[in-house]
Amino acid sequence: MIGEIQSIVIDSADVRRNAAFYKDLAGWSEERTGDGWIALRTPAGARVEFQDAPNHVQPRWPGQKHPQQAHLDFLAPDRQAAVARAIELGATRLDGGGETFTVLADPSGHPFCLCDSDKAQEITLIDYGLDVPDGKAIAPFYSELLGLPITYEGDEGAAVGDEKSFMVMFQNVADYNPPRWPDPAFPQQFHLDIAVADIEEAERKTLALGAKLLQGGGGKDSGFRVYADPAGHPFCLCWGE
Repeated sequence: MIGEIQSIVIDSADVRRNAAFYKDLAGWSEERTGDGWIALRTPAGARVEFQDAPNHVQPRWPGQKHPQQAHLDFLAPDRQAAVARAIELGATRLDGGGETFTVLADPSGHPFCLCDSDKAQEITLIDYGLDVPDGKAIAPFYSELLGLPITYEGDEGAAVGDEKSFMVMFQNVADYNPPRWPDPAFPQQFHLDIAVADIEEAERKTLALGAKLLQGGGGKDSGFRVYADPAGHPFCLCWGE
């Protein structure tokens, strides 16, 4: 393990509105706020942050011209009731879905899924899904980076982690269109903040796995540096918090 997930970070046109949506839908609690961002905690302890993104370009799921890049999946004990509640709070129902899940967009346009569950007692975050060209190829990168086992490989993609907090899923996407951070015309939409103890050692090991150091974010005294995974998704290695 090089580091552990500190936060899922979601770019938002209106951070307060988007944070309020998830607080009301899934019972997340506000942990702290800053200039242009809000951090929430899930009941299971995961942190999700909403980051102000000026001139945010919304994804237009399911196409790849303005792709979603990533999405959240939730378990719901009563999916129809959960869908109705989400729409009441400002979500938009999207085309697609299936017999056991419904696809919606949050107030900032990010797709998410509500999935049937006979075990969940409430609407519960179950995974963070990344769009990738080949899930089986990228799963080993995240398994080594986060110290999590590969728990699924199949035709749809792959996943690491377990259900104790949430899983990281890699969803195979045809005609994959990667983000080009920091270009706002090809936005990242989501990214992971990964906490590390020693940034120099962590960077060396992360680059050896196939990551790329990106310019224009972080620095010696910032507490974070920005990288891209082998599929082009930006993420941050963070220290000193």
